[in-house]
Amino acid sequence: MNLNNYHNVYFIGIGGIGMSAIARWFNLEGRFVAGYDKTSTPLTNSLQKEGIEVHFDDDVEFIPEKIKKEKEHTLVVYTPAVPKHHKEYNYLLDQGYLVQKRSQVLGLIAREQFTIAVAGTHGKTTTSSMIAHILHEAGLNSVGFLGGVLQNYDSNLVIRGKGEPDTKVVVEADEFDRSFLTLNPDYAVITSADADHLDIYGSHKELIQSFGEFIKKIKAGGKLFINSRIADDFSCPESVRKFTYSMEKGDFYSDKIQPGPGFFTFDYVSSSIRITDLQLNVPGFHNVENVVAAISVSLALGIDEKSIRKAVSSYRGVKRRFDYKIKSDKLVYIDDYAHHPTEINALLDSVRALYPNKKMTVVFQPHLYSRTRDFAEGFSESLSKADELVMLNIYPARELPIEGVDSNMILRKATCKEKYLIEDDDLMEWLSKRDLEVLLTVGAGDIDRFVEPIREMLKKGESYA
Repeated sequence: MNLNNYHNVYFIGIGGIGMSAIARWFNLEGRFVAGYDKTSTPLTNSLQKEGIEVHFDDDVEFIPEKIKKEKEHTLVVYTPAVPKHHKEYNYLLDQGYLVQKRSQVLGLIAREQFTIAVAGTHGKTTTSSMIAHILHEAGLNSVGFLGGVLQNYDSNLVIRGKGEPDTKVVVEADEFDRSFLTLNPDYAVITSADADHLDIYGSHKELIQSFGEFIKKIKAGGKLFINSRIADDFSCPESVRKFTYSMEKGDFYSDKIQPGPGFFTFDYVSSSIRITDLQLNVPGFHNVENVVAAISVSLALGIDEKSIRKAVSSYRGVKRRFDYKIKSDKLVYIDDYAHHPTEINALLDSVRALYPNKKMTVVFQPHLYSRTRDFAEGFSESLSKADELVMLNIYPARELPIEGVDSNMILRKATCKEKYLIEDDDLMEWLSKRDLEVLLTVGAGDIDRFVEPIREMLKKGESYA
């Protein structure tokens, strides 16, 4: 399949974070791009401003005429989150269009270029964005397809140069639906392999096996950078060099970590180099570990120490990853995408380290009935680190309700001093009556729709630096 044969690209689920990055890439390549999504969001608004046609009703009539008239030159891309009864999806399938999953198309885009694929149940968005930023700042021809909006560029697509033979492609390799098995990277990073997506895999063992298959997809002569904590769980083909990293041990690690107000200073260490006094201006101890992986990849690509130092210092983070919305002596408000107990542990531990004497209020929206069922005890334990916990109802995403599974499964066993179950419609009023010191909104569903209203409400009538 040659992508050059397709002048039109139609996306079903265009507002998804991974889908929209590919849509932007095709648009910049000069293709006609259009698509459907369920609801209007800031991301779909951005796509429309960039000249991409987007509609929000699942109706064949809204498919652009250009797509209907030029079937042979149209590629249809869909996300597995789209339900199988979707009208437009079934129409295009029945009409004989070439219909591909997002992961398949990403694999085709990356196939002809040097590819760095970042996988892991946690940390892959931040790590891939760090690599893309370092490559961009170092002047390498590169394109990064990211699973989050990078603050430096206000985009999930980071490009320098265009279609050059030496272009490096950075991709977030998603384990959901085994999507990452469509990739054949030159370099791969694996940040973590905790139990997750058990609705897809059935067991942690099956997920581990899938990561093992991903490692086998690395090209001969390639390199694997894997977190030291899980390195012994995986073997590596003889044709691939394996390196370990973490915050404290491995072939590459950090040293002399000093936390500051919203930043860290540290040394990067390997057997051949020590880069001293690096400054990372995003909080969270886990981000020091993520940047160790990013620096290791960058050094392997031949990027010099001076460029790495400058890029690490200028990296501003990913939206909804430890994303400060208000930061003052009086009030701190942080928004984060964490949706697994391991991620929540890392987030709350970092917040507690930064603000040890302040009351921490966490508003959490569980994502998926199956994940809530599978990890209810872990969620209860991690969220118990909050002083005050507010549970919203489960965001179902692609799932139907599961009998007996609700937010109370988590709330009942949480040991916070204060805990509440609140309906979405009542959240703003509840928050307006609280004496807040450190507030977190946490989750991967549609909790982000509250972020700006909360920020505006908290800032109203006050002056926060």
